[in-house]
Amino acid sequence: MKFWSSRSLITRITVCFALIACLVIDALGAYLYHSARVSLEHRADIALMSRAEHFSRLVRQMYTVNELKERPLLFESMLGAEQDVLIFRRPGEAPFIDVNPDNVPVPALGDGRVPRKPGTADIVETVLPNGLRVHWAYASAVAREDGTLVEVIAGHPLSGEERILAEDRRRILIAMLAGALAATLLAYGVLRRGLQPVRDIAMHAAQISPTSLSVRLDSHAAPPELRQLTDAFNAMLDRLAEGYQRLSQFSADLAHEIRTPVNVLIGQTQVTLAQTRDVDEYQQTLESNLEELNRLSKLAENMLFLAHADHAALSIDREPVALADELHKIAEYFEGIADERGMRFNVDAHGALWANPMLCRRAINNLVVNAVRYGASDSVVRLKGLQDEHGSTVIVENDGEIAPDLLARLFDRFYRADAARSRLTESSGLGLAIVKAIMNLHGGTATVSCPAPRVVRFELRFPGAAAPSGT
Repeated sequence: MKFWSSRSLITRITVCFALIACLVIDALGAYLYHSARVSLEHRADIALMSRAEHFSRLVRQMYTVNELKERPLLFESMLGAEQDVLIFRRPGEAPFIDVNPDNVPVPALGDGRVPRKPGTADIVETVLPNGLRVHWAYASAVAREDGTLVEVIAGHPLSGEERILAEDRRRILIAMLAGALAATLLAYGVLRRGLQPVRDIAMHAAQISPTSLSVRLDSHAAPPELRQLTDAFNAMLDRLAEGYQRLSQFSADLAHEIRTPVNVLIGQTQVTLAQTRDVDEYQQTLESNLEELNRLSKLAENMLFLAHADHAALSIDREPVALADELHKIAEYFEGIADERGMRFNVDAHGALWANPMLCRRAINNLVVNAVRYGASDSVVRLKGLQDEHGSTVIVENDGEIAPDLLARLFDRFYRADAARSRLTESSGLGLAIVKAIMNLHGGTATVSCPAPRVVRFELRFPGAAAPSGT
């Protein structure tokens, strides 16, 4: 089976086609041979019966028994072949004409003791010790001179027919082998030409590399059977190109995010070491460096979480979480930083959600931080939670404005709609990406919309307890 699976598609189809062709040609050859055999035997049987009837008519109408005895050579010359048998006899007596050059045993005809040949009413078949088949025909007539009964027995060994059939078998076998070989070669050639579009696809696919992801297969030039394949391949290339572009952008953004705190650490350290300083200056430098190191640590932690969420099949533990209690706790926790911008919280929640408490809290926290960071000053951040038969929903809504064309990119990693404010608030652009990853782990969704002018709504949809968690 392994050997067969390692063969090329052309080889497999050619072998299968050759087997089918051999079966069909064999069946056709067997049918033709059988037809020829039946036809030859039928003609020989008709001639044999006509011969028996003809000689019985001679006995009835033309010659007496004595005249027949005087003309044995006449009957020999009237036989169809040298090996044919012709016997004239009265019942219970020895033959008075016995033409039997090969001394073929004559069966007892006329008394019903020898079975007739299947499918005929007047032909009896016997088989000689050497395997040669002999057909016999029997007829009776009333002698002209005395009205006694005369039996006429005609026999025909099928040696000539067997030679013809042997020659036919040889020719049919040669024709079958030649036909099977021709069909196999033609099938191989047709398949090679027919599968040329597949080789063209392979050649085009071999040209694709990370530097040429824009290459696409021409599905219009492909046969209808391959258009679905080329369309799927092109769609895969689109996804790969998009993923590669995002990865490149991600790598550039990550390098940029790391470079800034590293440069700050290097610069501050170099300035501090340039000359001798007092303890307070060293302490200030260390405190500043600690802030940058904490920023790097948080960035590394977030990156590890996203990588783990993307590439590991996580099985998270979930339990009921009371929406009202959780949202009130989060509002109280962020009340201090909200007051700095003159913002306050409005919580309206009921029911429960089925989630991992820590991951759920982290996702909602990131949305609240985002609302406080980018929302309008002196506004209200609205936290809503509700449960229905399909699951639970958490809504974080704030006053603000985001261009509609930017909504689809808010969950991208390192993307910041307001870069200037992000620098002031030390945002790394990973908060919403983490929210999306957490929702994927729960098998839920995270969406953003602007339901009204200057209103931004983030909505987390958690599946119910019966739904499986995502990976």
